[in-house]
Amino acid sequence: MLKSYEAIIENGQVKWLNDEPKISKARVIVTIISDTTQQELRRTPPDAIAGKGKTLGDLVSPMIEEQDWECLK
Repeated sequence: MLKSYEAIIENGQVKWLNDEPKISKARVIVTIISDTTQQELRRTPPDAIAGKGKTLGDLVSPMIEEQDWECLK
């Protein structure tokens, strides 16, 4: 019966992420997946537009005065 165990190989040493298999010797097949321990890269705006954005309103208060609401209907 085949069983899967999740581990990280660091400098040639295996570090089990969950339960460690209870065997002393076994033939294994290792599949390398991308390193998930790194933080995901953060997207940044192009230099041409970086820092040029403006906040016009507020998340709590409206952007325009209340008396001007009627003209928006």
